[in-house]
Amino acid sequence: MLSLSMIVRNEATRLEACLASVKGFADEMVVVDTGSSDGTISVAERAGARVERIEWPGDFAPARNRALDYLNGDWVLVLDADEQLRPEVIPDLQSLMEKQDVLVINLLRYEVGAAMAPYSSVSRLFRRHPGISWSRPYHSMIDDSVQKLLTVEPQWTIADCPEPAIIHDGYRPELLSGTDKADRLRQAMERELEANPGDPYASAKLGGLLISEGRHDEAVELLRRGLEQADARNTPVQGAERFELLVHLALAITPSNPQEAIAHYRDALAIRLDPRIRIGAQLNLAARLMEQGDLEEAINLTKAATTGAPEVALSWYNLGLMKRRRGDIAAALEAYRRALSLDPSSAECHQNFAVALLMGGDIEGARAGFRQAIALLEAQGRSKDAKQLRSKAEAIVKLDAEPIS
Repeated sequence: MLSLSMIVRNEATRLEACLASVKGFADEMVVVDTGSSDGTISVAERAGARVERIEWPGDFAPARNRALDYLNGDWVLVLDADEQLRPEVIPDLQSLMEKQDVLVINLLRYEVGAAMAPYSSVSRLFRRHPGISWSRPYHSMIDDSVQKLLTVEPQWTIADCPEPAIIHDGYRPELLSGTDKADRLRQAMERELEANPGDPYASAKLGGLLISEGRHDEAVELLRRGLEQADARNTPVQGAERFELLVHLALAITPSNPQEAIAHYRDALAIRLDPRIRIGAQLNLAARLMEQGDLEEAINLTKAATTGAPEVALSWYNLGLMKRRRGDIAAALEAYRRALSLDPSSAECHQNFAVALLMGGDIEGARAGFRQAIALLEAQGRSKDAKQLRSKAEAIVKLDAEPIS
């Protein structure tokens, strides 16, 4: 029996889609409400979920642990209201759940709107076991308790679902606008680091936030301390955290020391993780190598990214840029076409596709590509960029000319 477990508050607009995504897979859906003032409870009950109510305990780990007490299933699936389960993976999940030695199934989560590193691995499907509990601030996880449990019950195994299982749509800028998620993350990580200086998990999360704010020097210092602790602990959980620390450190140090950044990306990619999780590091390393003049290795890394995650448009776009720089226009055009089939709203890709078409002698195609790029920039509120592109394009091709019949 599989139980869906959720912690919610004021999620009336998103909850229905989440619950619908597990209908027929979960045998029971338990929604734990922490004080909604909108129609969340009604939405949950109409969808067939059982609603329990608790006071917000101040963080997700204790809330999720409380939620476990309300479940009846022998397997637990945990989702947030801004997530949905992909129906295509349900047969794979059912097959893994039937294996008697599987304790946890790691799920790949796809972040809508994240071009560079859209995937993460989350331990959200697991057997109900008294030794499994949630821990860590803000981004709670069961991993610490699972590692401890495996030391006394080594017969269990951890499985990985091979395909993306969860779609997450909560971190797009337009959705975060007006929320306090960044502040809550900062406060939680700062509290954790006060209690445990150099903690790798908190250092990685806070370091990433500092980078997003342009505070690179502070991030570098914090991330180096986190790496020291991660290397000292050297556990399976720390492997994933070490990867995140190295990638963030490479990002933070790129402006001042690109060669050291390259070394950190290489160290990160030496850690064995799912290819989709590694894609951001691959693309960043490829970009740095291209800047250093090593075009062949940059192309090989980018091609590997397109193989590991062929659904990520940015990989194909970058491959197009590199193939064009090498002078392989036919290959560049094919890569741009793949990118545009995945992300037709990318003005930059339409623009570079137009340039490649022009280099290949397709004047009409180039004209149409530039027009499309300009129209997209206008539609996206980037009028200044649209005007600049029109000026540059007009210098090489008449955009308003009639097609040759």
